[in-house]
Amino acid sequence: MAKIAKRLKELLGKIDTNKEYALNEAIDTVKTLKSAKFDETVEIALKLNVDPRHADQMVRGSVVLPAGTGKKVRVAVIAKDAQADQAKNAGADIVGSDDLVEEIQKGNMNFDVLIATPNLMGLVGKVGRILGPKGLMPNPKTGTVTMDVAQAVNNAKSGQVNFRVDKQGNIHAGLGKVSFSKEQLWDNITTFVKAINKHKPATAKGRYIKNAALSLTMSPSVKLETQELLDMK
Repeated sequence: MAKIAKRLKELLGKIDTNKEYALNEAIDTVKTLKSAKFDETVEIALKLNVDPRHADQMVRGSVVLPAGTGKKVRVAVIAKDAQADQAKNAGADIVGSDDLVEEIQKGNMNFDVLIATPNLMGLVGKVGRILGPKGLMPNPKTGTVTMDVAQAVNNAKSGQVNFRVDKQGNIHAGLGKVSFSKEQLWDNITTFVKAINKHKPATAKGRYIKNAALSLTMSPSVKLETQELLDMK
């Protein structure tokens, strides 16, 4: 515990906790906070001025990061016939239908993303209670329920990030690795924020992004200037 406390104190010494950083400076600062032996993820946290209890204020979607996530993603596809062939050709790691659902029922889920064709969603529904809590349930809003499975596989492999506001109006996402260049992180973060802004509900009133922060897996947070983020269109 003493080691952790000392490390945290050293990292906090590199941050002005009373300051809201411009994104450019925030990325520079976060890159100096690397302290783990592994390649830490750069994470963003946003507090949105929405009430997700109302369906018309739910913020949910997906975006493909230009520089990818830095993480190898295993993709499974529930499809048959031509769509199954397309998924295999696109590089899906696992492709199946009834057999794949049976494996999921057994608890065998060796994948990070699950894609399904609309005509097989009835089959997927059988394992909805297993997939839902793990955030793996296919959904049209994230592009994971589609007949164009090849594009969906490509997106998942290329760095697609799904986002969904929680009950308190928060969104968290990993947007790359600390080993990424500053330019790569800038491109990923701005692309993500633009997607969040595009999903602003028409019924949301007041300041849409109330506060925001950037951090690493093992670091304290750096506050971001919300106005700069709001201006990203």
